[in-house]
Amino acid sequence: MNCPVGRLSRAAVGHAVLVVVTVLSVGVGTATGHEEYVVDETRDVEVGEFLAQALSDPFVVGPLLGGGALVIAALGGYLAFRPLQHDLAAFQFAMTEYDEYVPWLLRISLGIPLIGAGFSGYFVSPALEVDLRLLQVTLGFLLLFGVATRVVAMFGLAVYLVGAAIWPTLLLQLEFVGGFAAIALIGGGRPSADHVLGRIAGSRGTVYRRLDPIHDRADAFGEHIAGVDRFLPTVVRLGLGATFVYLGSTQKILQPDLALAVVDRYDLTAVVPASPELWVLGAGLAEICLGLALIAGFFTRASAATAIAMFTLTLFALPDDPVLAHVALFGMASVLLITGGGPYAIDGRLERLAPDIDRLEGDPAGVDSSED
Repeated sequence: MNCPVGRLSRAAVGHAVLVVVTVLSVGVGTATGHEEYVVDETRDVEVGEFLAQALSDPFVVGPLLGGGALVIAALGGYLAFRPLQHDLAAFQFAMTEYDEYVPWLLRISLGIPLIGAGFSGYFVSPALEVDLRLLQVTLGFLLLFGVATRVVAMFGLAVYLVGAAIWPTLLLQLEFVGGFAAIALIGGGRPSADHVLGRIAGSRGTVYRRLDPIHDRADAFGEHIAGVDRFLPTVVRLGLGATFVYLGSTQKILQPDLALAVVDRYDLTAVVPASPELWVLGAGLAEICLGLALIAGFFTRASAATAIAMFTLTLFALPDDPVLAHVALFGMASVLLITGGGPYAIDGRLERLAPDIDRLEGDPAGVDSSED
């Protein structure tokens, strides 16, 4: 790209990356790495030894296989009979009424955790004690108010990626990659400062129109990428699903000492009478399978609802697990409840294979939306 805008964009990106590296380097000396939020001491447990012991225990393998078989049977039975077609059609239509709030929901979901992290003295993840207060609070408030939203989101993504290269502990909050990418894709939406300022700059006779140097360029860029926002559900699915797979594998199955310590700390075997090994493997495999379902776009809304239920259960079961660490996950799962799987999702094929639903009078989804 040889136009001045292209050269300006490359220069801006270069300067942004330089700023990111400089700011993060300042905090290196203050970093204290932790691999968990809620446990401080663990006992040494080798992964191979743990898996060998667990998978040789019929009281571990049996429930895992039985639970998997029940899930597969339930999914197969639903696909065969589809007993809730009208209910799902009504729910999907109701969710479409919230489409315009998706950018706002995403901005809140990342802005609030960033502000909280800044004031709490950690960097994105509660497991990484690096004080970058001004940076995170600024990014958080810019996202909340929707100021230069796409630029802020891309800068935030660069900050996260550079930070993760320095401190891999940041991968505990891998959902920020998908969240920032989704915001950069869709923009500020409304309500946002970008929307208000764009309206003012687009009105004839306003003083601000003469002072705003970027309105025309922003409009041209918006026209250039028109239509890409349809990939928003795909980006959110990949970001949220990858997070589940990563956490289920690295924080549970590949770190059984950490997971077993959590089971011991909260006496989870008393809540559900199962062995600690079953708890660890069951939770890890459930998160991995849920993540893969999200990535594939398989029963996306149901998977998102399951994710929200899991987050909620975790917050009540682990009272000292930091709430802010889950806000972005809640928000992204809520977005998928609204949007569904989007492009490149298995759900699209399943919908095409579904039998036609008798339409009711009213809206296009066959749902009568008239008020009493």
